[in-house]
Amino acid sequence: MAEGGCAQAGALYVVATPIGNLEDLSPRARRILAEATIVAAEDTRHSGRLLRHFGIAARLVSLHEHNEGRAVPALVARLREGQTVALVSDAGTPLVSDPGFELVRAVHRAGLPVLSVPGPSAALAALCVSGLPTDRFVFEGFLPARGGPRRARLQALAGETRTMVFFEAPHRVHACLRDLCQAFGQQRPAALAREITKLHEETVCASLGEILAWLDQRDGRQRGEFVLVVGGGAGAERGPSLDLDRLLRALVQELGVKGAARVAAQATGEPRNRLYERALRLTSEP
Repeated sequence: MAEGGCAQAGALYVVATPIGNLEDLSPRARRILAEATIVAAEDTRHSGRLLRHFGIAARLVSLHEHNEGRAVPALVARLREGQTVALVSDAGTPLVSDPGFELVRAVHRAGLPVLSVPGPSAALAALCVSGLPTDRFVFEGFLPARGGPRRARLQALAGETRTMVFFEAPHRVHACLRDLCQAFGQQRPAALAREITKLHEETVCASLGEILAWLDQRDGRQRGEFVLVVGGGAGAERGPSLDLDRLLRALVQELGVKGAARVAAQATGEPRNRLYERALRLTSEP
């Protein structure tokens, strides 16, 4: 049943906000933000500017990765009192590579309602304009910032057959594309979406190697917000034991046995202690 004319008391609303173009804030999102007792925001200064633009005088509280453990109980307590809380991120749909998971889980455990106010999402927007298959896809968020762990993660994804969606920071996008070319091959089809919904929005659909060359053609192209969409591989069968050993050997050289086990566990989902023992055996082999 459609929601009535006012926000539900004691409910947490997960509200999507614009990723660039302010016209993308839905009328329902605007109303919920205006009616909420509290707006929990990743960056209160950033969200405050958005709310003021729409004439919304909301009470803002901070909720980010560094204070989520402390802030969640207080927000749940407010919900129990019948207050309405709206959760927003800096841009787009909350919880997509942003904080909020702990709050949503705690509210569910408290038996209180969690309601979605859907809207802009950079990941889905880029996927839909990429020209790549959209029937099955996987969202990988931000790759590791350091080169060794990033290459290890891409090595683990090399056989992924679904379309892959990545976020990337402007100062790392060149290195990320270079590593993608090495892991997936320069001919893998891909798309790079930059500044989605903003004034200088552009999407390049080509091979990974061609996109890397395009990025190098002009300095300004490495500025802004980026989403990378990469086509899935052929999915040929590979020996998992051989691949895992190669991955561990490469990681041990850069990170040591303990670091290699930790990163390999993140990349493959294998138990860390088992990977640690395996890496130890590999280092003792001639």
